[in-house]
Amino acid sequence: MSKIVEIQNAVETGKKKLIRGLIEEALAEGHPAIDILNKGMIDAMGIVGDKFKSGEVFVPEMLIAARTMKEGVEVLRPLLSRGQASASGIFIIGTVEGDLHDIGKNLVAMMIESAGFEVIDLGVDVAPEKFVEAIMANPDCRLVGLSALLTTTMPSLHRTIDAIREAGLRDQVKIMVGGAPISQEIADEVGADAFAADAATAASIAKELAAGA
Repeated sequence: MSKIVEIQNAVETGKKKLIRGLIEEALAEGHPAIDILNKGMIDAMGIVGDKFKSGEVFVPEMLIAARTMKEGVEVLRPLLSRGQASASGIFIIGTVEGDLHDIGKNLVAMMIESAGFEVIDLGVDVAPEKFVEAIMANPDCRLVGLSALLTTTMPSLHRTIDAIREAGLRDQVKIMVGGAPISQEIADEVGADAFAADAATAASIAKELAAGA
């Protein structure tokens, strides 16, 4: 079994304690860091995401896999240029103003990062102008994720997208929304480009939007 396959299996099964050693062994054997990232870890997280969507694994298993990948990325980070490490692009994410929930948002951020994006996490209770500032500070950003878990904060989705539009940035970014009370209908109402029902779906949609952009 090749080291790349061993790394893929370790990520899929959440062997966080083994991932550093396997990556170091793969590097010692001459495997390029970018191949370890793409073929060993990002592909593995794609498999985990597919299994989650089909009901073969659940949130705990997906979290463990994502944390294993995150550990592996830390080993590779010094060896990867910014362009290689964030080959899919920059993804800005945050929970909208008035909402302090972050578990779902954090899981989405981990899955998005596992899909090869550089994730800029603005945290929770993020005012519309903070999203605007982050987009302006990162002119290469093409994707933004807005999370809302409370029905009372759904209007913040609309206000945030309006603020991005008023700042003249709407054509620069595709906007994805998600959260327990959010649906495709609500995404359409607030003017988002996409709706994701779960973290695995969010990662898949992000890749599709990035390819389209």
